[in-house]
Amino acid sequence: MKGNETDVRGASAVIPPAGKEKEAQLPLFSDEALRAVRAADAKWRREVHDPVVAKKGAWKKDFTTVSGMEMKPLATPHDVADLDFEHDLAFPGQFPYTRGLHPTGYRGKLWTMRQFAGFGTPKQSNERYKYLLSQGQHGLSIAFHLPTLYGYDSDHPFSAGEVGKCGVAVDTLADMETIFDGIDLEDVTVSMTINSTGPIALAMYLAVAEKHGSDWKKISGTLQNDILKEYIAQKEYIFPPRPSMRLITDTFSFCAENVPKYNPISISGYHIREAGSTALQELAFTLRDGMEYVEYGIRAGMDVDDFAPRLSFFFNSHNDLFEEVAKFRAARRIWAKVMRDRYGAKDPRSMMLRFHTQTAGASLTAQQPYNNIVRVTIQALAAVLGGTNSLHTNSLDETLALPTEKAARIALRTQQIIAHESGVINTIDPLGGSFFIEELTDRMEKGCFDYFEKIDQFGGMVEAVEAGFPQREIWDAAYQYQRAVDSKEKLVIGVNAYQMEQEEPYEILYIDESMTAEHVNQLNHVRKTRNQQAVASTLDHLRKVAADPKANTMPAIIECVKAYATVGEISDALRDVFGTYQEPALF
Repeated sequence: MKGNETDVRGASAVIPPAGKEKEAQLPLFSDEALRAVRAADAKWRREVHDPVVAKKGAWKKDFTTVSGMEMKPLATPHDVADLDFEHDLAFPGQFPYTRGLHPTGYRGKLWTMRQFAGFGTPKQSNERYKYLLSQGQHGLSIAFHLPTLYGYDSDHPFSAGEVGKCGVAVDTLADMETIFDGIDLEDVTVSMTINSTGPIALAMYLAVAEKHGSDWKKISGTLQNDILKEYIAQKEYIFPPRPSMRLITDTFSFCAENVPKYNPISISGYHIREAGSTALQELAFTLRDGMEYVEYGIRAGMDVDDFAPRLSFFFNSHNDLFEEVAKFRAARRIWAKVMRDRYGAKDPRSMMLRFHTQTAGASLTAQQPYNNIVRVTIQALAAVLGGTNSLHTNSLDETLALPTEKAARIALRTQQIIAHESGVINTIDPLGGSFFIEELTDRMEKGCFDYFEKIDQFGGMVEAVEAGFPQREIWDAAYQYQRAVDSKEKLVIGVNAYQMEQEEPYEILYIDESMTAEHVNQLNHVRKTRNQQAVASTLDHLRKVAADPKANTMPAIIECVKAYATVGEISDALRDVFGTYQEPALF
């Protein structure tokens, strides 16, 4: 711990391994039944399985998951002998929520179908959002271009070549007004994938809602706002870790009081997995990031039950269907136990892990891109079988460019076919009770708590990040996977197996450079017509508020936004106070 900070973990700093904290109350199998199963298993292996293996062998040597996790050839009741129904499974809507948060599963309500979209100018993105809503999408998910994510305006030298390319260009409140033109913010949930400048995007969103006449207490959505995973994986940070954590806790307290239905953070494992982590590392580092945010919120003087119910999570869904299902089920169980036992949460909503899922962009290939439809379908099915609350399906051209309208429609239809034609929504937790799934879920939980203990020994996640621990773990996992692909132990269809000599051409979405000049002209128009004195005054006030560790920065940021200060100007004001972060060299 640093300085005089209070350690909210207290005597519970090291969590006991899962399953060791109590005696089983409701085991699934009697000792007599397990003895019979063990005897039958040994006989089957000796008389049936092993002779075939000795004679014919296996057609490949690697039967591990995508993450390299070893799999047993067959699961039996013996593998889940320690499973306690009440403590580890229970029923949907009951602690520890392994089988889902809601008693009715998808019979009560489908997951939110939320396609990630945004490109070019605000007007172009507005047109895409309206199209997706007209095609049955339930919520919006906004992608911002890189300059906005890094706190630079579109005419900054660092923005050259990036304007509108990987998301929509947003510089001022005027841009956000255009994005949401004709869209009822009380009627649609809005997710915004933005982190270092997340509080600025939230301020713009709230200002637009106010202009629309929308009640802040009725609007809902999610701000990604997860800075820890930026230091770990994605690297879109601006400020050092501790001031960044202060900005996040400011959004927690502000939203708890003023925007109670809004999720002020989406703790994201997606980018951790995209950087090359295993499924277990994604799970452990994401949940431990969430625990760090809880601890900082408590240190900031908030009661855990005042903000924890609005924490949300964001996971990746990769190709290994069963590994992903087990990961999602374990995530709910672990979070419930941690929030109750480690942080003393009393409100059941604080113990419920709600999560959005996006299919794995890193798994998609430029070679034979239509194969990606199959990959995305498997990944989406895993998310649904794992009980996701919200889902984005990547487009088949994800690895080539921003999606075309046709590709985005196919991705959305993939979700709709799963929902309405596959039958998997008819029963809750359809894979629950499978010996294999339950054993794998349990293994995920145990491995996750092992990682928690290692991170606690550093003093917390911030300290572990500063020491480079999660970064090195991910680098090693990514290296091991690439070695497996290079050696063809892992086959990637179209890449190291079943290649085509000549690929069919695929027409991608092209963002014309002329839109940069168009957007910069709009930005300059806003600069010329705004009240310059108000801009200067609100920016000066923000600097003073940021310098006071006891003040909340959100009201001051909202003042800046309403004066039409730019993202770059607001970010520069915070840079003046907080400085910028330079990652240390790690080897």
